[in-house]
Amino acid sequence: MAAPIRILTAVPICDGHDSAINTINLEFIRHGIEVIYLGYHRSVGDIVRAAIQEDVRAIGISSYNGGHVEFFGDVVDLLRKRGASDIKVFGGGGGTITHDDAEAMKHGGVDEIFFAGTSLTEMTDYVRERYGKPRKRAGAKSPDIELAWRLTEIEDGTRRSGREKKHQTSNIKHQTSRVIGFTGPGGAGKTTLIDELVLRFLNQNPKGRIAILSHDPSVIGEGALLGDRATMINSQNDRVFMRSMATRGQAGGLSPATDDCLALLAQSNFDYVIIETVGTGQEAIPFQKKGLVDLTVLVMNPDYGSRLQLQKIVMLDLADIVVVNKSDLQRARTAHTEIEQRLEQNRRNQRLIDTVAKRHRDPGVDQLFALICRNDQETRKKR
Repeated sequence: MAAPIRILTAVPICDGHDSAINTINLEFIRHGIEVIYLGYHRSVGDIVRAAIQEDVRAIGISSYNGGHVEFFGDVVDLLRKRGASDIKVFGGGGGTITHDDAEAMKHGGVDEIFFAGTSLTEMTDYVRERYGKPRKRAGAKSPDIELAWRLTEIEDGTRRSGREKKHQTSNIKHQTSRVIGFTGPGGAGKTTLIDELVLRFLNQNPKGRIAILSHDPSVIGEGALLGDRATMINSQNDRVFMRSMATRGQAGGLSPATDDCLALLAQSNFDYVIIETVGTGQEAIPFQKKGLVDLTVLVMNPDYGSRLQLQKIVMLDLADIVVVNKSDLQRARTAHTEIEQRLEQNRRNQRLIDTVAKRHRDPGVDQLFALICRNDQETRKKR
């Protein structure tokens, strides 16, 4: 089976009209396309950086606020300057983009502009026909481009050959990065928490780099909405390399290619590699493979149900750190007490931290970041 087409979609800076792009995203997904959604109010630099790191076939831009001729042109120009002209650009904007504008944009390198009245079927057929074919590449002009290409080769190689993986990067022994795994139920706030930790890392390490490997669910042969980037604010930074992966039918919170992609990132000169699972259930043990991560963080919210439910969550036995996020909610104090009692039964040196990740300079997030750094220092001393 051919690898899914990967498309990045976004809304330009100073534009908050996202209803049209959300509808188009869903239609693409129904037809087997993996959509990395960057969100609205995104700059040219944010869009191009994400497109390169995600190694997408094309960028779809929805523009309703004017300035589209210049904005689309700037995206095409920056892709060219960064050696990524194989990534194409298309888009639309209802009645705000005139036919004369569209001609000028196409002359400047934009593939296609869809006008009001274009059916979803027409747009989907165009994307599948135009970007579903193999593409020709020149040599990689930057380390990020080369890394993105290698991740794609691993992911698509895994999909083509199943268990007989073409790329066995998991055998790499020269790991230079500290790998931290984040898991937990959907809606617990994992992505927001990670983004806040990234901010603290960037502030503390002016020259440091960090990689994020995030996951969203998908079924074999179908598309996926890879939307973690849409809630990332601080991670829109040239010192952050982020890659979004669909599970492509694998249960447990990770992708069939996760092990090899993670191994590649871990020896690519990042200080930290953060891996985020999909929203998981009670039975999930995403990091059970020995050596996959150095530290495991389970993120929960206070509304997990009755105390009995805690006995069923397997990751409470295995996590190194448990975070009760959204601890400003009414039930948070009770949740902390119940989870603390549950962890005491394990008789392990597990840590429990309360956070409000959405709150600027949250003391709980500061505490979590300090704990991660301290654990890193202690581990490096033992090596």
